[in-house]
Amino acid sequence: MNSRGFAIFALFMVQLLYGLNYTIAKTVMNENFIKPFGFVLLRVIGATVLFWVISIFLPKQKIDKKDYIKFFVAALFGVVINMLLFFKGLEYTSPIHASSIMIIVPIIILILSSIILKEKVTKLKIIGVTIGLVGALVLTIYGKSARPADNVPLGNLFIFLNAISYSIYVILIKKLTAKYHPFTFIKWLFLFGLIILIPFGYSELKAVEWEIFTPQITWSVLFVIIGATFGTYLLNPLALNKLKASTVGIFIYLQPVIAGLFALSMGADFIDTVKIGAMLLIFLGVYIVSIKPKKTI
Repeated sequence: MNSRGFAIFALFMVQLLYGLNYTIAKTVMNENFIKPFGFVLLRVIGATVLFWVISIFLPKQKIDKKDYIKFFVAALFGVVINMLLFFKGLEYTSPIHASSIMIIVPIIILILSSIILKEKVTKLKIIGVTIGLVGALVLTIYGKSARPADNVPLGNLFIFLNAISYSIYVILIKKLTAKYHPFTFIKWLFLFGLIILIPFGYSELKAVEWEIFTPQITWSVLFVIIGATFGTYLLNPLALNKLKASTVGIFIYLQPVIAGLFALSMGADFIDTVKIGAMLLIFLGVYIVSIKPKKTI
């Protein structure tokens, strides 16, 4: 398999792992085996250990002292706030809602880039942003969950705030990822994230009753740690290095499709006209935002 072929395979695997994660992680939390913040701390502990163990066998790269604070801030938005809000939101909303809202990340990045980086925004992109955000709003206000105990508006709000946090992280790490090898970047990102997370997740992780875990729950937890955390953070940089941003953008559409089909097959969610309509608006908005403007001669 050539490098581009492997990059496309890696990108597909990232979307697959993320897509399955919505239902698998929600099941573990909703059946009260691990509470959200404890689960986040557990997944980051597991991924951090894996990244640092593997880094022993890779070339070492020195970090500039001035960049440690940048790693700390990136970890705050990309690991801590991002993951805590995502898992708390997933506890209250449905897999289809969560995965649909998460694909508006390109829209949020565009908005933040125009504010922070002063990047120019075209009228077409403003239309795309508006359509995408209307879709997210419809999903939040009118969407329903298959689980009666869920609080969809609150869960969707947490997922939306998580998407904002992740988008800030993407903008923050632009220079860091250009300067350092992906593995060097990720292992330090997770180490700082783990240190910050301990006060938030320690009590919930300490309260876990490991002896009541069924084999299915054990495998689900391992999937979240190894697949949806370590695997995705490992494969994503490999794909991003070889593919154009437009190609990567197209693959993000797979995530709600995979998440929806898996959730429906597991009986963890249902589809209705409101969800379909809202998802189509979000898809359309993201598509319009991702269109490259034609170069004028």
